[in-house]
Amino acid sequence: MAQSVNITELNWPQLEMLKNQLDQMCVPGKLHGVEYVLIDVETGYNIEKTAEDAKDFFKGKTDFLSKPLEKIQSAVLESHATKQAIMEMMRQKIQQLTALGASQATC
Repeated sequence: MAQSVNITELNWPQLEMLKNQLDQMCVPGKLHGVEYVLIDVETGYNIEKTAEDAKDFFKGKTDFLSKPLEKIQSAVLESHATKQAIMEMMRQKIQQLTALGASQATC
């Protein structure tokens, strides 16, 4: 049974690892002497296309999916940078409070 993952909760290395795992499910191959192929259109249906039309279909699908993925990657990077800036500010505040506490203790 497939496990559901909320990708918004994953950090960059986890997203990259998940992407690599998904990439490994694909098996590269070449067709020779084939005029028609069946394509799974993800609705429980297959359609028959010429090999050339199938290449165009998958090129379009790849382009269509790449644009949102680029936006997601950008948002994840921005979110990670913001989180790092917040954590750095928190470290600075802790250092200030620690220094203030130490100076008050010596007075």
